[in-house]
Amino acid sequence: MSITVVIADDQRMVRAGLRMVIETEADMTVVGEAGDGAEAVALARRVRPDVVLMDIAMPRQDGLAATGTLLAGADPPRIIVLTTFDTDDNLYRALRAGASGFLLKVSSPEHLITAIRVVAAGDSLLDPAVTTRVIAAFAGRPGPVPPPELGELTPRETDVLRLMARGMSNGEIAAALTVGEATVKSHVARVLMKLGLRDRVQAVVYAYESGLIRAGEAGGSLVP
Repeated sequence: MSITVVIADDQRMVRAGLRMVIETEADMTVVGEAGDGAEAVALARRVRPDVVLMDIAMPRQDGLAATGTLLAGADPPRIIVLTTFDTDDNLYRALRAGASGFLLKVSSPEHLITAIRVVAAGDSLLDPAVTTRVIAAFAGRPGPVPPPELGELTPRETDVLRLMARGMSNGEIAAALTVGEATVKSHVARVLMKLGLRDRVQAVVYAYESGLIRAGEAGGSLVP
């Protein structure tokens, strides 16, 4: 079954380049292109793609506003935000808007294809380098009061949330905790359910905003 993709970017050459990369894959089909956020919303609602590649900086309505509009609707697509500008503000705004992934436009074709497959499968893409930017954005902020729902998590589920916030995959978490990957997958599902979160991206933002994770003083390392 083909993964359907909409490309939203105000530059025609960028859209053409993305289309060329995507259409080399037998399991992917580009079902439309949009040149601004408002057009992207209308197109996505009409063709119902699996994934939208959404540029941040577009006229009429920017990509983050368009992302919020689409995700507020019924049965929304998965959205990967694309940007030329790797800034903390863009990254944080994209994650808060509910994007399932964040990629720089200079990312390799292989990374783009992997991202599309990951989010189409219902997971989210949070590169460890992106996680580092989130950590940096929260460094030095006053510690918030932990929300009560954190107390709903078991100690092992809390460990899993911390490791997710470090950008670890299920396999890496399994190795760190010396458990099976299926067990980690179950823990992740329970964490998301108990905290009312949609995916791993929201879990990472939650971990920082709740004060569960903070940035270390040296090298951006994490400490509980």
